[in-house]
Amino acid sequence: MNGKLLEGKVALVTGSGRGVGRGIALDLAAAGARVVVNDIGASTTGEGSDLGPAQQVVEEIRAAGGQAVADTHSVADWDEAHAMVQTALDAFGRIDIVVNNAGILRDTIFHKMTREEFEAVINVNLNGPFYVSRAAAPHFKEQNGGSYVHITSSSGLIGNFGQANYAAAKLGVAALSKSIAMDMQRFNVRSNAVAPWAWTRMVNTIPAETEEQKKRVEGLMKLIPEKIAPFVTALSSDAAAGVTGQIFGVRNNEIYLFSQSRPIRTAHTSDGWTPESVIERVFPMFENDFYPLHRSGDVFTWDPV
Repeated sequence: MNGKLLEGKVALVTGSGRGVGRGIALDLAAAGARVVVNDIGASTTGEGSDLGPAQQVVEEIRAAGGQAVADTHSVADWDEAHAMVQTALDAFGRIDIVVNNAGILRDTIFHKMTREEFEAVINVNLNGPFYVSRAAAPHFKEQNGGSYVHITSSSGLIGNFGQANYAAAKLGVAALSKSIAMDMQRFNVRSNAVAPWAWTRMVNTIPAETEEQKKRVEGLMKLIPEKIAPFVTALSSDAAAGVTGQIFGVRNNEIYLFSQSRPIRTAHTSDGWTPESVIERVFPMFENDFYPLHRSGDVFTWDPV
């Protein structure tokens, strides 16, 4: 079944020269999709460019009998995002699947984070998915169908130290995905977010100096990036036509469905609130439901990626 699952489909995968994106591009191709392998070949912090990673994945796909082209446009630029969608149209005549995977890191503790460090991450990790998705939207609308898969992160969904920029972008991606799902549903266009747990070169930047850090990294090294791909391929197929607006997680052989923000407790008074009454009545009422900042007791104890 996998060999025909995406037969006739054209997919664009951003940041697919390495890691999770590479695995997704290869798996989509194995399922029959023709693939635009987009990657500027930059460092984990976004510097530099190199056609090599994207071209290597293209060659792997072709060697396996698939069809693919390389693209090195940047997701962080409106015009270049449109150009990469045009690459799909020029090479294959259509576009059916967009996987927004490209990302960079500029990890810094919040009170030391610079404007440039914040904006660089937002530009790639949040503006990028918007630009690329928006570029594909008219084509999805015209053909009355399409699938967006946006790579989010538990850094945004749960939180993480030293990643205010990355977390803000990735939580924004989840909200963007939900809004796209609502706006595009009438055109049979689906949009979902996936948070991967995987050992990649970006995760390899995590410090491993103390014994606790080394133990954490040892656990992360067991998370295989290629294991994210089958779920993304399934989510991109027509068999997932009824799945939209959801947030998933994938960790090796485990698949998660995340809850989405809803009120969990309310407080009401007929007299109206004062600061004093809030302090006296509301905070004590809510405190057992406050989200703990220390995550060791949480079910999601793994490092975000």
